[in-house]
Amino acid sequence: MKVLVTGAAGFIGSSLVDALLARGDSVVGIDNLSDYYSPERKRKNIANALQSDSFTFYEEDFRDRSKVFEIFESEKPERIAHLGAMGSVRYSVKNPEIYITTNILGTSNLLEAATAISAENFVFASTSSVYGQREEVPFVETDSTDLPLAPYPASKKAGEVLGHAFQNMHGLPFTALRFFNVYGPKGRPDMMPFMVLDNIVNKREITLFDGGDMYRDWTFIEDILSGVIGALDNPHPYERVNLGRGEPISMVEFMKIAEELTGESAIIREVPAPRSEPKRTFAGVEKAGKLYGYQPTVSLANGFASFWEWYKANCTEK
Repeated sequence: MKVLVTGAAGFIGSSLVDALLARGDSVVGIDNLSDYYSPERKRKNIANALQSDSFTFYEEDFRDRSKVFEIFESEKPERIAHLGAMGSVRYSVKNPEIYITTNILGTSNLLEAATAISAENFVFASTSSVYGQREEVPFVETDSTDLPLAPYPASKKAGEVLGHAFQNMHGLPFTALRFFNVYGPKGRPDMMPFMVLDNIVNKREITLFDGGDMYRDWTFIEDILSGVIGALDNPHPYERVNLGRGEPISMVEFMKIAEELTGESAIIREVPAPRSEPKRTFAGVEKAGKLYGYQPTVSLANGFASFWEWYKANCTEK
């Protein structure tokens, strides 16, 4: 099977590329290697994949409609994993425009190109942030997602809706996967797990919202990949599916695990949570289990330990 992966040099994208190559798929990667964080780090993410004859990489921006159509016409991928995006809730608050152009217009370009070549399946990386501020838990796919808290989840909601429009108009199978707090080796430097470890190691202050009385459903990268591959292998006309652990952990407990791993005490500055931050995330994963046999197995303690080993090997001075 030939799979096109956007965001192929990023955290989740490069991890998916490696997994697909390992099982014998042909993979086409697209990534513009933006400087939102280190392009050199992204190049390292795909260094092994570039050694494979089954991997073709395009350093291109999927906001460029003509280039997207050129790649799709040349490569004719059977299935698409659209993982590329501008992430980060907090960054989107001050920089909404790039989220509109990347996450909405860019997604539209890819949907059009996939339709033009009659692709078999289009899998879209959405986010648990589309659920906004919810009291009822766990979050399930039938819950309302009409009130996102920031431009980032609003742009992902738009991508889900665009996917439905293209499925309705053209019959393009489309699945939106709502990722819950993904972490693990290759994790982005702007994400909480990396920042916590990095700040503890370098004895820098860590900002903790509401005294750590916030809960996140941390999901290890290997569990997420099992769900993404399940979605790629099982096309449906239109689905929205949670991929999470289903076990929210308070930020207080999260910090304790980080301190135990590093053997250091965190320097904490407590501030009120901004309006862009939900109180909790909590994935209901029954639907993913039924559709893909999805069963997350990696606890935060074990997954964070694996991430810590990767961090020590790759992100500290030798």
